[in-house]
Amino acid sequence: MTKAYYSAVLDYPLETVWALIRDFNNYPAYIDGVSESVIEDDRRGDEVGPVRRFCYLGNWVRQRLASHSDAQHALTYAGIEPLPFPAGLAPAPTGYEGTMHLIPVVEGNRTFIEWAVTLDTAPGDADRWHQLFQSWIPDWTRSLERSLGRLAA
Repeated sequence: MTKAYYSAVLDYPLETVWALIRDFNNYPAYIDGVSESVIEDDRRGDEVGPVRRFCYLGNWVRQRLASHSDAQHALTYAGIEPLPFPAGLAPAPTGYEGTMHLIPVVEGNRTFIEWAVTLDTAPGDADRWHQLFQSWIPDWTRSLERSLGRLAA
């Protein structure tokens, strides 16, 4: 197992950031490269258990919302199938779980975001997958920040 972690301070109020990410099906609104997202089982995107299927850079990915807390401003998703990307990088992790957690920053009415992904990989593949996610999570966080900027404009 390996864990990739990234944190940043976003120049937006916690309520604004949480309003954008709290719906599990809202991925296309804040992650560049996600063109479509569907909750498969007609459940809400803010209750524990639904499965979302989304298209990221032409690859379909399925994840389940494992936990969701409006009080803690946190959600955790779990992969339910091996990742279909990047091409040629095999084997994919047998499982992964990501958590996004927001904390208010009082000074400037900003938001501290923590985003961590734990990957269950073969021992020899842990470093490779760690490096990939360690580069992807900052990209996804910057995408979130750009989306917040468009909403504020």
